[in-house]
Amino acid sequence: MSGPRAPNRADGANAVDGAPSGCAIDGATRLYAIVGDPVAQVRSPAVYTEAFARAGRNALLFAAQIRDARFDEAVRGLMALGNLDGLLVTSPHKARMAPLAARLSPRAAIVGAVNALRREPDGSWSGEMFDGVGFVAAARRVAPLAGLRALVFGCGGAGAAIAAELAADGVRAITLLDPDHTRAARLAGELTQHFPACQAGIERDGGAYDIVINASTVGMRDGDALPGEPGPLTARSIVGDVVLRPEASPTALVARARQAGARIVTGRDMHAGQVDAILDFFAVPR
Repeated sequence: MSGPRAPNRADGANAVDGAPSGCAIDGATRLYAIVGDPVAQVRSPAVYTEAFARAGRNALLFAAQIRDARFDEAVRGLMALGNLDGLLVTSPHKARMAPLAARLSPRAAIVGAVNALRREPDGSWSGEMFDGVGFVAAARRVAPLAGLRALVFGCGGAGAAIAAELAADGVRAITLLDPDHTRAARLAGELTQHFPACQAGIERDGGAYDIVINASTVGMRDGDALPGEPGPLTARSIVGDVVLRPEASPTALVARARQAGARIVTGRDMHAGQVDAILDFFAVPR
């Protein structure tokens, strides 16, 4: 996957301020990027660059802010770099990136979006979606999910991936809410087709939910309200929010969950739950 690792230099000749200990950056360093807009909030560059260093890989991951208006030229330019081996994708580009992959995993095909792409040895690109994997891995550490009822706000890439993974894990019913009702209905149809044991719909029935998840971008800005009414929350509720916020200034949903004493899965928990899976995905022999 990576070229020969450059020796560490005691004088720091090849070091970059803030680079992880032992990470010598040189012309043989393999590159990975996380693309999105905004990207100032992402922690992936430090997390993955440190993981590469621990694994003995001469590689780093950097953040690339790409506006919608410049998406095609910017992404295709990145993918044309000969020393770029992979991409992570964050909001709002997960669905838009999927057609750029020569092949999609079954999970990514169901969701219609990707959050990771890797360059294969032949130069083509493969796409995968790990958002659901990360969330469910984190939520399982809180409680078993089989047989529970879930409410999901947001049916974009992250929401679709989480809903699909919840259905695969045995959640018995999922209600999907999104301002784009067509998108929510399409996802409900996909879940029904692939996971017939799970009741997927777009209409609330007035009951309480065991799991409430914000998979939208609501909460990224200071002062954002709830993504929607979550219903009654208790100490037995599992509340998830994909938005990355400082611990001292949580999203409105996480703040409501804290007041109720609910069990919480944060955006950081979700991302931590998928790091190992993404590193394995990136580990293609070269």
